[in-house]
Amino acid sequence: MADDKTKSGGQHQASMTDDLEAEALHLAEATDLSPNQARELIRRHGNDRKKLMELAKTFKAES
Repeated sequence: MADDKTKSGGQHQASMTDDLEAEALHLAEATDLSPNQARELIRRHGNDRKKLMELAKTFKAES
């Protein structure tokens, strides 16, 4: 039922988490960022891939 307030939308949230993880891994592989740095960059700046690639150039890789 669409109006069921007991449902929390867990599937949607899981899908968003999977999307974030996939985008973070792509960004990490395409740049010198660690996966953790990539996730943080996405959380702070959104998922515009072009913008993220530009921002990633200014980050120093974790050692």
